[in-house]
Amino acid sequence: MFSGIVEALGSVAEVRPEGPGCRLLIRHAEIAAGAAVADSISVNGCCLTVVEIDADVMAFQAGPETLSRTNLGDLTANSPVNLERALKLGDRLGGHFVTGHIDGAGTLAERIDHGEYSDFYFEIAPEIARQMASKGSIAVDGVSLTIVQSDPRRFSVALIPFTLDVTTLGPMKIGDKVNLETDLVAKYVQRLVEARDWS
Repeated sequence: MFSGIVEALGSVAEVRPEGPGCRLLIRHAEIAAGAAVADSISVNGCCLTVVEIDADVMAFQAGPETLSRTNLGDLTANSPVNLERALKLGDRLGGHFVTGHIDGAGTLAERIDHGEYSDFYFEIAPEIARQMASKGSIAVDGVSLTIVQSDPRRFSVALIPFTLDVTTLGPMKIGDKVNLETDLVAKYVQRLVEARDWS
């Protein structure tokens, strides 16, 4: 479980093919120093397991399902990634409950910059939009954000300068793909509503 408060920007040291999946080698000295094999770490919002640590580089394995449904399959050497270690019992929850299980991808369709602030508009599938509401929570590449506008095929968020500076969102361009995780409660509400029609 994560909070969506990104701890650090790591960088991809190498993407190594491994059968139908790959091994992601990600560099960040501080995160690596405090990590252990089998730890869960959010990488661009995806909960991955540390399988090896070598100095300041952590290795993760990503299977074909993960690579096809997230932006991890687009990563190359030197790509920046958002990193967050799993919460410990008793930690402060600054964002919202984030599981690290990606619901789908979004595409940056419009970016409006107001000086150091920005409004981002993402195109999404209606299946994801059903679990979103204005003023609700969304994790975008693992970043806990508040939804401003929510439509059947797109939603918007308002980003402050700090978020733009310390996450992968700042340099994003139109057409860039992001990982999306909707609010956990919304999934259960949707399921309860659907279950009314079960025979």
